[in-house]
Amino acid sequence: MQGEYRFGPEARGLDPHGSFPAGGLGRPRERGQHQVAEKTSQTIYIEADPGTVMDVIADIDSYPQWISEYREAEVQETDADGNPKVARVVLDAAVLKDTLVMSYEWPKDRQSVSWTLVSSSLLRSLEGTYRLAPKGSGTEVTYELTVDLAVPMIGLLKRKAERRLTDTALKDLKKRVEG
Repeated sequence: MQGEYRFGPEARGLDPHGSFPAGGLGRPRERGQHQVAEKTSQTIYIEADPGTVMDVIADIDSYPQWISEYREAEVQETDADGNPKVARVVLDAAVLKDTLVMSYEWPKDRQSVSWTLVSSSLLRSLEGTYRLAPKGSGTEVTYELTVDLAVPMIGLLKRKAERRLTDTALKDLKKRVEG
């Protein structure tokens, strides 16, 4: 009986691109099958009222001044209340360099803002949310991020990059608001 020999990434249980199959090791990835993106969430306390924090978040044009991964940011369209509705940003993070166009939703209470990806070269999808909650004399800010890359990346590296992005964004926001 002849044995089957496999060489390259498949021999190690990886797909032809060197990524783990969506079904896990030992299970081939079906053509067109994508792994469900996981949400990354982090929270930080900022010594300022929610309105002040949200004003800083809403000033997307100033992001390159205080978010270290943003090289450019431009609001392309605003809603009836003057909040950014569509914005273009140039991201230069350690593992991700891309130009993103995102669409924003601002609830009337301005206690949160959510955004979704309109276009990108490297991302299939991106969803993010800042949620603000008054706490004592300040605000608890939660940043949720879900990213689905168009290029293969090992899940562990992807989650590490997402955690780095959310952690850096929250720390940069805190520094900007608190001075």
